Amino acid sequence: MEPYDAVILAGGAARRFGGGDKPGAKAGGVPLIVRVASAVAGAGRTIVVGPERQGLDAVFVREDPPGGGPVPALRAGLALVEAPRLVLLAADLPLLTEEVVAGLLEHPEAVLVDGEGADQWLTGAWRTDRLRDALGRYEGRSLRGLLGPLDPVRVPGRDDWTDCDTPEDLARAEERLK
Repeated sequence: MEPYDAVILAGGAARRFGGGDKPGAKAGGVPLIVRVASAVAGAGRTIVVGPERQGLDAVFVREDPPGGGPVPALRAGLALVEAPRLVLLAADLPLLTEEVVAGLLEHPEAVLVDGEGADQWLTGAWRTDRLRDALGRYEGRSLRGLLGPLDPVRVPGRDDWTDCDTPEDLARAEERLK
């Protein structure tokens, strides 16, 4: 497999989650961000865009301004990527596995599609140089607007795939992990 780095976005306001520390919330007794980092154990570097956390083997960086959204966060993380490929992930993916990551990395550009057919733009694999070029020209705020034109392969996820936007999502993930 071609070397890759991982960029995990972990600095959002978590409004739908009640404003708490969503990456630190536990599913199956393990913080969400630790679950995500475990799924990219094969990465050359793990770059977390968000506050520093003890116990994670990662490089930490903040977007400018902090809380500025996923595009500025991606810009901050991408600046530290050294590998020819990268996996872009949210920090709230309790069901992410190394197998899912490997499936994304089978394609030059790929985005996970959930069981309802929605593209999960914060679960994808990209060629670093192509993403840098696109980001250098992009002035918008939408990840879909940035990543969609790269024409990624849409990789189907399991029917029970979920990110944890709300406490209810976290409870469903907790059930699936039992």
